[in-house]
Amino acid sequence: MLWLALLATPVAAGANAPVLILDDMGRSLGVGAATAAWLVTAFAWAMTVGMPLMATLLRRRGARAALRVGAGLVLGGTVVLVASPWLPLTLVGRAAQAAGAAGLIAVAMSLAGDARRMGVISAGFGMLGASGPLLGERITEAVSWRAALAVSMVALLAVPAVGRHITRAPSAEGLPAEGPTAEGPTAEGPTAEGRFDTRGAVLLATLATGLILLPTYPLPAIGVAVCTAVLLALHIRRRPDGFVPSAVLRTPVFRTAALLALTLSTSYFVLLFSVPRLIARRADWSTGAVATGQLAALLTGSALALGFAAISARLGRVRVRAVLLTVGTLAATTAAWAHSAPALLAAAGAAVFCATGANATQSMDAASAVPPTQRPTAIGLFTLGYQLGGALGPALATLLVLG
Repeated sequence: MLWLALLATPVAAGANAPVLILDDMGRSLGVGAATAAWLVTAFAWAMTVGMPLMATLLRRRGARAALRVGAGLVLGGTVVLVASPWLPLTLVGRAAQAAGAAGLIAVAMSLAGDARRMGVISAGFGMLGASGPLLGERITEAVSWRAALAVSMVALLAVPAVGRHITRAPSAEGLPAEGPTAEGPTAEGPTAEGRFDTRGAVLLATLATGLILLPTYPLPAIGVAVCTAVLLALHIRRRPDGFVPSAVLRTPVFRTAALLALTLSTSYFVLLFSVPRLIARRADWSTGAVATGQLAALLTGSALALGFAAISARLGRVRVRAVLLTVGTLAATTAAWAHSAPALLAAAGAAVFCATGANATQSMDAASAVPPTQRPTAIGLFTLGYQLGGALGPALATLLVLG
């Protein structure tokens, strides 16, 4: 379980590292902070698109292939990111990092198998995500902002250990004997499937891109999103077992879980990037004080989410969702109207509690509600919704606060 957490969670620190260093990034690249924020958007876009692609690779070729591809992309993307002097090439490296991280996360989530293990992974996301802003600031001061964006490389330390576990039987120590791992698609060998649904993959990637660009370019983006959604719906009718299986989309539990994750993730990432600026404006705190306060708030929210995930089975699905929606609404309302720094930090902590709790509990609901052979795909599509919030949130924060 701990190896799986190490494999999946460092990406959260790398994803959130730019929160307090956008100005440094912009100065180094000769652009403004709002333009530098495209490095955040590119990362989130590649995570969003990469998750279902990596889930398909996992289902068709097995966990070892997904692990190798993910590790290779993280390594290659980091090398490009560190060496590139130009923003466009830096964006490519950042996107490759994210796509590789999506593969590592897909492997870890597929091998997790139950809500307790998913709670550990999700809490790790929250805790390392909480550390990301302060870690990014400290590494930038000591080395450079490029080193701060390279912390995702830590996940590669877990690749050999997880690879050894994959070669064992699904019931081996450290892997669950039931759930997605025991069904075959996430095991070492590939599954027997037909031709890869390239059209479905392209349409889904285009739809995600259109949605991500909505806050920045609303009119073109909504046109692309609507047209692509229609084409994707028609394609799913023609090929119901393709890249986006109709059996998954027709499941009400999956749809509700994915929508809840998207909503709470978007709210969290808006607050993650907005709260530091809001505190600086409304309470006149220094950057260091904001970073420390945000770290404490996000760590507290993540720890509470871990406990919440552990008792979620006893609470039941309806109560879990009611708690997440209620706390998420209070967090957004507080951030909109509060002027004191403690209240804004509490809103950030509540937001990470909701996003992390939703990722842990709703991903298991989504996976368990579909046929066993579709569980890796369901996890990939669910995580697409969560990561879509990770792309929309910074873009909305840029529009509302940073711009």
